[in-house]
Amino acid sequence: MSKPVLKQSLKLLPPRYLVFLLVISAGAGSEGESAMNQQKNCDFRKLDNPGVLAFVFHPQQDRSSVAPAGALDYYVTVADGIKIGCRFYIKDAQAPSILFFHGNGEIVSDYDDIGPVYNSFGLNLLAVDFRGYGKSSGTPTVTAMLRDAHVILREVRKWLKEKGMNGPLWVMGRSLGCVSALELASTPGADVSGVIIESGFAHTVPLLRFLGVDTMGLGIKESDCFSHVEKIERITIPTLIIHAQHDQFIPMSDAQALLQHSAAPKKQLMEVKGADHNSVIMMAGKNYFETIRQFITK
Repeated sequence: MSKPVLKQSLKLLPPRYLVFLLVISAGAGSEGESAMNQQKNCDFRKLDNPGVLAFVFHPQQDRSSVAPAGALDYYVTVADGIKIGCRFYIKDAQAPSILFFHGNGEIVSDYDDIGPVYNSFGLNLLAVDFRGYGKSSGTPTVTAMLRDAHVILREVRKWLKEKGMNGPLWVMGRSLGCVSALELASTPGADVSGVIIESGFAHTVPLLRFLGVDTMGLGIKESDCFSHVEKIERITIPTLIIHAQHDQFIPMSDAQALLQHSAAPKKQLMEVKGADHNSVIMMAGKNYFETIRQFITK
């Protein structure tokens, strides 16, 4: 079967729609030790099997894209000779910042039209790639993705401090990016203000099977995977879950399971009516950004 690519339909947004959004919204323990310990625990050898990676990652390169006005490119060294490309869309120093991990068929420049919309709602968007994606070097693996997330958070926090950006820092993951976001949000000492999960999954094995992975043949059990249910049971920071009503890859029941098991006193599930996995922003319109802003600021 063909490999489904879990990609937001950002480039399908007509220019007039983006202008519409912009116009409407214009009025709208020690951390280091904890991160090191978490990195040691990020070992997913069964998921790093080539028979899994070929279905999980769909890296695209971006060697020519230049950061648009109001945005800047930044690189995080995650290992010797390996740098992760980031693109930061900045509103102002006091605004809340969202460290954003995208889906498996996306790169940060795909958000060049969306970053300014976040800005117009008073939010900084800090989008980061995976290894081998966009302008990043290296080859993506599951283990590297999770280990890199801890380094990226640490280095982005340093950058924010150096630039005098004192607003709250949230983590957000869309689709595959939810793996990194839940990993960080569940890490003791990560010191993030909240977490947003868009089109995320509670259970890994059913998704792998849907994507075409022979989980039985490879001996992959749920206990070999990301433990998202167990992780969200440890997360007490504010948690916003956004999910499409008709997600064809990850059923609404996964979002409901994440909400049910969340230990956060402040939590919310936003169901986007009429949307599928790749049309959440298109179908939700400005309500997508307004919901995020209100959840973060209230």
